[in-house]
Amino acid sequence: MRVGVLGLGAVAQAVHLPLLARRPDLFRIAAICDLADEVTAATGDRFGIPAPRRFSRYEDMLEAGGLDAVMILSRGSHAQLVRQGWDAGLPVFCEKPLAYTTAEVDELLAAERPIDGRPGILLGYMKQYDPAVLEAARLVGELDDVRSVEVTVLHPPSAGQLAIAHVVTPTSPPDAETVARADAEDARLRTIAVGDADDEVWRTYRVPLVGSLAHDLSVMRSLGTLPARVDHADVWHQTSAHQVRDIARDQRSMGVVPPQITASGVLEGGGRFRLAWHYLPDLPAYRETVRVIHGAGVIELVFPSPYLLHAPTELTVTSLDGEAERRVVRRSVTEAFETQLEAFAAMVREGVPPMSGLAGGRADIVDCQRIVAAWTGASGIPVGGEIGALRDLREAVR
Repeated sequence: MRVGVLGLGAVAQAVHLPLLARRPDLFRIAAICDLADEVTAATGDRFGIPAPRRFSRYEDMLEAGGLDAVMILSRGSHAQLVRQGWDAGLPVFCEKPLAYTTAEVDELLAAERPIDGRPGILLGYMKQYDPAVLEAARLVGELDDVRSVEVTVLHPPSAGQLAIAHVVTPTSPPDAETVARADAEDARLRTIAVGDADDEVWRTYRVPLVGSLAHDLSVMRSLGTLPARVDHADVWHQTSAHQVRDIARDQRSMGVVPPQITASGVLEGGGRFRLAWHYLPDLPAYRETVRVIHGAGVIELVFPSPYLLHAPTELTVTSLDGEAERRVVRRSVTEAFETQLEAFAAMVREGVPPMSGLAGGRADIVDCQRIVAAWTGASGIPVGGEIGALRDLREAVR
C-alpha cells in the first residue's frame, strides 16, 4: 500500500513512520508532507523518501498521485483534510482529533461514500487495538452488573515523554500567511464549538478533552460502558513552589497553568463513571488507568506512555477463588499502534470495518462537549456554540 503521510510532528516521527518503515510487507511510504521544509527534508532523508515525493502542501501531494491511502497526522481539526482525501479517491487514516465540532462530523457523514465498496476512514484510537483492551472488552462483555468505571490520566509534560524519539522540530515559524489562515480556521471552529467563551474554556475543551480524554472515551466504547449522561464536572488550576520542570512547550496549548479535570455521571447500563485528568509537571512518567468494578471483582487496565513502543499495557483481573483473592495479570508486548496499522491495511484491502469511524468519533466529541457543559453550567461560566446549546438543553431537562 502506497501511503502519503501528512504532518511530520511528534507522533509521526516517534511512532507512525518507524512502524510503517518496518512493515514493508504492508506499506510503502510513498510521499510525505509538512509545512516546515526543514522537517520534511530531515524526515525524508531518514526514511529514504525521494526529493520529488516531499511536499509542503497537502493539495500538491494529492495531485501528484501515486498513492493508495493517506495518513493525516497533523495538528488541529482534520475534517477538511479527510474530505480532501476522499475527493482524491483515497481512504484515510486519521489521528485524533477528527474534529472539534459535531457540525464538521455531520458534514463528513453526509459526504461519506464507500471507496471501492470499503470503509473510507479509520480513526487513530490505538488503545482500542491494544491486546489488553481487547481481552478486557471480552471479559466486560460477559458481565451484567458493571457498577462503576473509573478513569485516571496522570499526564507529565510532553517534552519528557518525547525525548527518546529525538523529534526534529522547525527552527522558525511558518510564514505569516499560513499562520493567519490557520488562526482564522481555528477561530471559526472555536466560535462554532464554544461561541465567545474565554480562552480557558476553549483550551480545556480542545487539548485535554478532545485531544487526550477522547482516547479513554474510545476505550469505554470498546468495553461497552457508554456514558448516558454527565452529572458533574469541574476544572481547576494549581501550582507548586517546588516545581522543577519547565513546561513552556505545553503552555502554548494549555495556558500558563494547565488544567485539572474531573467528571462523573451515569452509564447506559445503570452504573456510574468517573473521569480524572491531571497535568503533573514533575511526574516521572505518564500513567493512565481504566478500572471496571463489578459485583464479582475488578478489571483494571494500566497504560504506559504511548511513545514507549512495545511497553505492555497491564491487565489485572481480580476475582474470588474459594475464600481467597485471585489476581491474574496479563501483559503483551504486541504494539497497539502496529496492530492499528494492520487494521488500516485490512480496511483498505479487504473492507474490514475499523473499530472507530465517524460515528464513534462523533460520540466522543459529544461526550467531551457534555463535560464542558456540566463544568461551565455549575461554575456560571459563559459559553455558546454547540456546547452552549447542550448546556441549555441540560438545564431545561433538569
